[in-house]
Amino acid sequence: MIPREEFEALFQKIGVEGDYQSFALYCDLLQEWNKKMNLTAITDDQGVAMKHFADSVLPLTLWEVPARARVIDVGTGAGFPSVPMKLVRRDLELTLLDSLRKRLDFLQAVCTGIGIDAALVHARAEDAGRNPAHREKYQVATSRAVAGLDLLAEYCLPLLQVGGTFLALKGSGGREEAEAGAKAVALCGGRIRDVIGYQLPSGDGRTLVVVEKVEAAPARYPRTSQKIAKAGPLR
Repeated sequence: MIPREEFEALFQKIGVEGDYQSFALYCDLLQEWNKKMNLTAITDDQGVAMKHFADSVLPLTLWEVPARARVIDVGTGAGFPSVPMKLVRRDLELTLLDSLRKRLDFLQAVCTGIGIDAALVHARAEDAGRNPAHREKYQVATSRAVAGLDLLAEYCLPLLQVGGTFLALKGSGGREEAEAGAKAVALCGGRIRDVIGYQLPSGDGRTLVVVEKVEAAPARYPRTSQKIAKAGPLR
């Protein structure tokens, strides 16, 4: 992990307070586990701090997440963006959803090591969206580097309560993705509330696409993985 002074300067620059010890342990576990399984291509200390940690928490300064919100991170992978968000917002009730058990084993080690509570769900997003235990149970959904917005709308919106918010963390081409995914968003009961372009302190361009759930998603969504594979994204 980068030195404490460097970490604190980085987080001060993005306007977020972060506990160095917790993030340092997260970084250590990520680097250690990545030697035996593919979690991320970014493993150097500087890259983890900037492109994983800062990248994950910066959206909290751009959009207000309600206190004690029930948050589900769809296709969470190595825990980005939601675990860093939880580290700076301990009040959030976090659910980590991923289709690969090994990733959830890693995340269990992270949660235990840094002392946070999170529900770990081993399922495909399209299956979770049809499961009454998860359908329309969350106030906030997050996703980073999983799929295009046209697919993410179908994965994430059925999980949200009406009035909930989907935060899609995108790269510099996020505005074009939002335009391409607007129809899928509408079909699944949502509307694009805002598209916010910003930069990491490194200068890399990012986009936060904010989608509001305005009505219940039709029962036919999400489609099964077989139907999605055959027909492609909603367009």
